[in-house]
Amino acid sequence: MASLAPRSSPARAAAAIALGVGLVAAALVLVVADSWIAAAGFVAAAIVVIGAVVAWRLLAPVAADGARAIDWNITRAVAGASADAVAVTDRGGRLICANDAYEAMFDGFPTPPGLPLDEEANAALAAAARVAWRDGIALVERVEGMDASLTATITRAGDEADMLVWRFAPTEERDLAMTARFLIGGPTGDRLGEAGIMAALMTPHGHVLAANAVLEHRALGHPGSINGRDFVDLLITDSRGLIRFEREGLEGTPLRLIQVPFLNGQDAPMLVVLLDDRDDTPAPGTSASAHVRSLVSLMPFGMALVDREGRFLQMNDAFLRAAGVEATDVPLYPGDLVVREDKTAVADAIRRFAAGATHSTDMAVRLKDHPDEPVALTIAGARGLGDAAVLLSLKNNSEETRLKREVAQATKMQAVGQLAGGVAHDFNNILTAILGHCDLMLMRHSPGDSDYDDIQQIRTNSNRAASLTRQLLAFSRQQTLRPQVLQLPDVVSEVSNLLKRLMGETVRLDVSHGRGLGAVRADPGQLEQVVVNLAVNARDAIVAANPQGGGTLSIHTRAVTPAEVREMEQDIMPAADYTALSVTDTGTGIPADILPKIFEPFFTTKETGKGTGLGLSTVYGIVKQSGGWIFADSKPGQGATFTMYLPVHTVDPATLRPAAPPKPAPKPSELWGQGTVLLVEDEDMVRAVAERALTRQGYTVWTAENGEVALELLRVSDRPDLLISDVVMPTMDGPTMVRHVRERYPDLPVLFMSGYAEEQLRRSIDLDNVAFLPKPFSVQQLAEAAREVLTRP
Repeated sequence: MASLAPRSSPARAAAAIALGVGLVAAALVLVVADSWIAAAGFVAAAIVVIGAVVAWRLLAPVAADGARAIDWNITRAVAGASADAVAVTDRGGRLICANDAYEAMFDGFPTPPGLPLDEEANAALAAAARVAWRDGIALVERVEGMDASLTATITRAGDEADMLVWRFAPTEERDLAMTARFLIGGPTGDRLGEAGIMAALMTPHGHVLAANAVLEHRALGHPGSINGRDFVDLLITDSRGLIRFEREGLEGTPLRLIQVPFLNGQDAPMLVVLLDDRDDTPAPGTSASAHVRSLVSLMPFGMALVDREGRFLQMNDAFLRAAGVEATDVPLYPGDLVVREDKTAVADAIRRFAAGATHSTDMAVRLKDHPDEPVALTIAGARGLGDAAVLLSLKNNSEETRLKREVAQATKMQAVGQLAGGVAHDFNNILTAILGHCDLMLMRHSPGDSDYDDIQQIRTNSNRAASLTRQLLAFSRQQTLRPQVLQLPDVVSEVSNLLKRLMGETVRLDVSHGRGLGAVRADPGQLEQVVVNLAVNARDAIVAANPQGGGTLSIHTRAVTPAEVREMEQDIMPAADYTALSVTDTGTGIPADILPKIFEPFFTTKETGKGTGLGLSTVYGIVKQSGGWIFADSKPGQGATFTMYLPVHTVDPATLRPAAPPKPAPKPSELWGQGTVLLVEDEDMVRAVAERALTRQGYTVWTAENGEVALELLRVSDRPDLLISDVVMPTMDGPTMVRHVRERYPDLPVLFMSGYAEEQLRRSIDLDNVAFLPKPFSVQQLAEAAREVLTRP
């Protein structure tokens, strides 16, 4: 980190020097002049000088040291506190920082996504990185490789959002296996050995991952490690099927082998317990059973033992937590844990395994206390465990299910957004042709003609359709934003008068603001649209719940800390400082089956003709494009709350003054032009209307249906005065074509036109000195844009 030395250090040094000089001078005067009065004067003068120096140092402004540099050593130390593998990359894909867990996991410091994994895993990480750059966070649930199964979380970070934080954590099953491996090979395994229990953790292929010391000593005859060895090679079987250690031979003590299923999946490790099966072993249900119960109680995963009558004998603490049961209120039968619909299936499975079934089975059941979230129940037959006949393992996967649901919803919204953007692009091409032909027809008709009003109606309705495409582009996060640093209460104040008129006399508007709100960076006009759309939807819900009148619409802003974000348990939302805006109504609420669909475009619960279904989808797109998050919470009969979270933007307070609106560029007074224009457009109808419009303005127009045809035309023709091209075209897109053209004509003026937003396309165009004309455009707008580009210095 940058140096934080105390400011007063130079002042103290100066004061010490002044004081020393004063004392020396006082001593000389006293010796030479023998005058105490003069000596005291020198001391007083030194004190005055000291006070002046200290005051000057304390009051003088401290010069800025420049931008604070990031101390990556401290960052790496913070990351090192995490058991997960953490790495940071910049916008150029370079590895900036990584912790020790990352180095250990990947055997060095490879740069993600180029990790020592298979091609499929790296492709999934690369795709997730692109999603993280766009949406702020991405998740890859299972990354297979490096003899591990990992969950990768990629988060966009940094003051300028120019870095990615990669976090790799073992999956839950891997965590359990690693925990069991540590317990067996550590002091816990030694305690099991003291109780006469030999335990080992093996791969699905039978190779030993970990074993406690007593098992290793019995298998080898001396202290040592059996890790990596084939477990079967350590054992032998006699003619009666009794198992013994191969080292001890047929005269050795017979063994009782118990396999404990605690993880699901074909690649999951196996836990094996060996017990001496001596002739003098106490009867089943005494010490052997006690040993097994001790083992079960030590397991870090939920396990329980059930007798042949189907009653619980024991359940460990992890099982109690997963089942949501208090230790003082343990049920008698496993069926008492689940809902009534699942009781019969659980009882039948336990009865079948108690009767002698040897394999294991997994069941999805719903617990009585949590009926909405299914959990995984593993049932296996038990042999040699005394009174226990069935072994149960319970895994509460509610968090995993919720996370999968959130990721699936985010993925669906992303796919729908891409579809909406494509539809808006194609629709803008159609509207460009309609508006262009209307303009050309209006040139031949004057007000009062029988067709003039009809043409104007067509043009008006086409403009209304163009506003719908802008809403689709907002949902797909492809509209042009003009962000400013602002405060949310100011945005609410700007639209408060409009909201009061929209609410009418029957709905009360309640606005409140919290303290300590951080500034946000967003387009104020778009945020005003968000507030108005949410308020109108809330008003409709209130009126629908109480047609006679009455109800309250509440708008509240507040500051949200990272700790509060973590308490929300919204895994897709990074923990950071946010400024939140909530809109709450007193309507009837949103049904649970409709709640996941409300942000989808064209989805509406209103009557036919009373809603387009684009209001909330527009809100969703604006919030996401502004780097924020929006969630809806509703309970039937209790109204609904929509909460928008925008990340706090840290800036100098002086920059919070409203920015002056940009001055519009002066429009050319004369639209008539001359010269040659090369028009490249793949849509025939758009190309035809643009050609006619430019020809009417006096230009000579060459046309081409794609980039390759345009390049071929330029090879056999002279240099045109202007190149007008669509951006997205088949075969060869506009930017690629322009790069080839400028190799020959570096100063050729270029005007791009597209149905996508300029902000979205500027990232991919990456060309200097090009103008942009959004579709749909009129004949007038095309003529103005062409004239402006040609007359530009």
